[in-house]
Amino acid sequence: MPDAELSAPTLIQPPAREGSLAFLYEHPQWFAPIFAELDRRGFSFAKVYAPDAFFDIGSDAPFKVIFNRMSPSANSRGNGSTIFHTLAYLDHLDLLGKRVINGAQAFRFEVSKSSQHSLLRSLGIRYLPSRIIHAPEQALAAVEGLRFPIIVKANIGGSGKGIVRFNTREELEAAVRGGQIDLGYDNVALVQEFVPARGGYITRVETLARRYLYAIRVYLNGETFDLCPADICQTARGESLNNACVLEASKAGLKVEGYTPPADVIANIERIVQAAGIDVGGVEYIVDDRDGEIYYYDVNALSNFVADAPRVIGFDPFVKLADFLIEEVERAG
Repeated sequence: MPDAELSAPTLIQPPAREGSLAFLYEHPQWFAPIFAELDRRGFSFAKVYAPDAFFDIGSDAPFKVIFNRMSPSANSRGNGSTIFHTLAYLDHLDLLGKRVINGAQAFRFEVSKSSQHSLLRSLGIRYLPSRIIHAPEQALAAVEGLRFPIIVKANIGGSGKGIVRFNTREELEAAVRGGQIDLGYDNVALVQEFVPARGGYITRVETLARRYLYAIRVYLNGETFDLCPADICQTARGESLNNACVLEASKAGLKVEGYTPPADVIANIERIVQAAGIDVGGVEYIVDDRDGEIYYYDVNALSNFVADAPRVIGFDPFVKLADFLIEEVERAG
């Protein structure tokens, strides 16, 4: 059954036939697998392309369930204003009492790395010590007490966007003097120590229905902060992954393998996503090679799942996601 699609510029309203499920999305490619899975099942849904959509305060929400898939990296594709428009729309839906998967609370954490770290602190979960700045020159005072290398990380970002490493204070001073520090879309950034990864990898844990789904280890090449695991191009054994490099082939040097974290880590991940109101998402953590401690550093309300998942983790997470979405629609009546 074909899905209904809203195209530019469009008021968010009921499509030609009534829709039970809608996707609010921005990236043109990331969600093709879940669209295909729902099409395969003949399940009706609508696609709302966020950059072209606007809403009417006086209108009711036209869908039983809406799945927010707005990306925090939208500004890198010229769609930054959509981030704040989405927040306004999600608040509107919450006030209407509508079922929103990854609603306003979740999306606020998604688009603020500062808030993510505050959340971790509130839960008593180890996080990367962070200083939050809103002017480039503040970085020089913010690094006091931190060990170099340090990174300056944009508050709003995604897939490693807006992260710059400085090996020495002199490098940082030169960047400040030269006006080379970009604090990102909201002009807020985090100053943190660069953490050397024990074993050369970070771990990404995916969650569904606010519970653990699977985890992967992502092996780093040391030259990139872009760790979006949906686009990793090799297994840990060096095998090529089908369709893994569609978005950015430059990631071909990264490797990935399925992994099961310790029970206490899984419990921490579930506490994080439940406190953040994240229905579908993922959390990343790293083991600091200097002290052997686990540090949680990225909380995501946007998860695209690892490429070639059946080979990497042994099952297709989009099947489970489709099951979840259909159950949510049925529950909404």
